[in-house]
Amino acid sequence: MNNELIKKRFAKNLQFYNDNAKVQKIMALKLVNMTEKNEFDTILEVGCGTGLLTELAVNKFKYKNYYANDLLSQCKEYIYKINKDIKFVSSDAVTTKFDKHYDLIISNAVFQWIDNLDLFIEKLVSNLKPGGILLFSTFGKENFREIYLTTGKTLTYYSKQEMQKILANYQYVIDEDIHITAYKTPVDVLKHIKLTGVNAIETKAWTKNDLYKFENAYRNLCPTAPTLTYNPLYVKIYK
Repeated sequence: MNNELIKKRFAKNLQFYNDNAKVQKIMALKLVNMTEKNEFDTILEVGCGTGLLTELAVNKFKYKNYYANDLLSQCKEYIYKINKDIKFVSSDAVTTKFDKHYDLIISNAVFQWIDNLDLFIEKLVSNLKPGGILLFSTFGKENFREIYLTTGKTLTYYSKQEMQKILANYQYVIDEDIHITAYKTPVDVLKHIKLTGVNAIETKAWTKNDLYKFENAYRNLCPTAPTLTYNPLYVKIYK
C-alpha cells in the first residue's frame, strides 16, 4: 500500500472527515458495543484518525492507559481535543514494534489498507495480554462495488467467508452489514469519497474525458439514482 499517498489524501481532507464519514460513525458505535466487558487496564487504538472511535471508546470504557496510533501526525490535535491524557503515537502500525501488551486493541475502518492482513492480525494478537481482545472493523467484498464496476479500481477486500479462513486459528466472532446510499449525481459520489480520504488508491489525476466516461458508466450501472455500497465487517478475537 502506498503510505505516502494515503497520508496525502487523508491529510488534505481531515477537517471534512467527521461530517462525511457517516457509515464509519455507525461502524464505530457498533464496534464499541460488541464487547460486554467495559473495563480495561491498557487500550491501544490502531488508526485513530480524527477520533470517531476514540471519543466513543473513552466514554464507554474504563481504563488506566489509552494509546492512540495513526500514520498521520496531524491527527494528534483531534485526539487531544477529546482527551489530553491519551498517549498519541504517530507511526505505521504495520512496521511499528509495540513494546507493550494490551487488554484491548481496537480499530475502525483501517484494516482494508493493510497488505498482509493475516500477518498483521497475528502481530496484534501477540501484543494482547492473556484474556485480551482484538476488536476491529473493515470492509467486505461488496464494498464500493459501484466504483469497481465503473472504474476497475478497488482495494483488496475479503468476503465474510474469506475472513473466516484468515481467522481460523483464533477464537472469534464476526458480523457483517450492508449500507447503500443514493446520491444526486456520480460526481457527488466522487466528492463523498474524496472528503472521506478513501480515494487513496488512484494516483493519476483524471482528465475531463475520464470524468465523462465515469459519469456515463455510473448512470448505466445505476439508472435510477447513483448509489454507493458500504459492506462493513466486524471482528472480535479473544486471546
